Amino acid sequence: MELFPAMPLEEWVDTKETFHRFAQIVGKIRLTVSNRRNHWWQVPFHLTGRGLTTRPMGGLAEQPLFCVDFDLVRHRLVIDVLDGRSAEFSLVGLSVATFQARLFQTLADLGIRPEIWAVPYDLEDETPFAEDTRHAHYDPMLINRYWRILSQVAQLLDRFAADFGGKVSPVHHFWHTFDIAVTLFTGRPAEVSAETDPVTREAYSREVISAGFWFGDKERPWPAFYSYTAPEPKGLEREPLQPGQAEWLAARGSHLAVLRYDDVRAMGDPVAGVLEFLQSAYEAGAKLTHLDTEEVACPGGITDPYYAKNRPA
Repeated sequence: MELFPAMPLEEWVDTKETFHRFAQIVGKIRLTVSNRRNHWWQVPFHLTGRGLTTRPMGGLAEQPLFCVDFDLVRHRLVIDVLDGRSAEFSLVGLSVATFQARLFQTLADLGIRPEIWAVPYDLEDETPFAEDTRHAHYDPMLINRYWRILSQVAQLLDRFAADFGGKVSPVHHFWHTFDIAVTLFTGRPAEVSAETDPVTREAYSREVISAGFWFGDKERPWPAFYSYTAPEPKGLEREPLQPGQAEWLAARGSHLAVLRYDDVRAMGDPVAGVLEFLQSAYEAGAKLTHLDTEEVACPGGITDPYYAKNRPA
């Protein structure tokens, strides 16, 4: 499999807009029936060997224990219930309205009846899902490539996060913003005003250094790796980044460290290039938040002091 295949936004924007809405519908079900976790960790999807999963949901109240998977190899939505029942349908050729209707009917046939706020979250077109017949593009080849890139990026983010011994999130795929990210926590609380919306208050109630990847949008129509520190310390955008193609970009009153995907693809060693970028952005945030990086370090994911000291070279 090619490492980091090409994925220009203009090539798959129609398919992306359709699948993004499919993902939001399933994600809103996950939000409704999952146990709440700190910083909304119950909300994102996780990767599987065939696509994306909600992981098991429900099971302790009125809903049966069930799981919803996007199989992006066979291009089918699969619903599995704890009692062994399973149902699935094809993703190809469906409008958003048809997808939602088919999903909720399939769930009802299995005795599962979640309720969601059935409109897009933070998307330019806010047409309710049940009325959206315009978004009906699903290119199986492009969706499979999107999943393969996600899988490769997830491994890179996991490798980067392995060296951090403090609190760290899973590597997970957010369906509302359509990015994949991992978040490192300094261990300190952050000041969040009561006027801030509740989604943001929960997400940023602790000081974080976050890293991830997005596929591009109207504002920045190119895929890229990114990192940010929140709350942002003064002068962050003046800290050096590596490699030379990386840059700080202004974003909604703060700054993102950005390394464009196409620049990574042109590197002789793209894995090393991305890890260098993520490390430099982490060091910038750690320096200005006065994080004791030695205290939270666990090189290679090892905290066992005896193994770390005596492991083979």
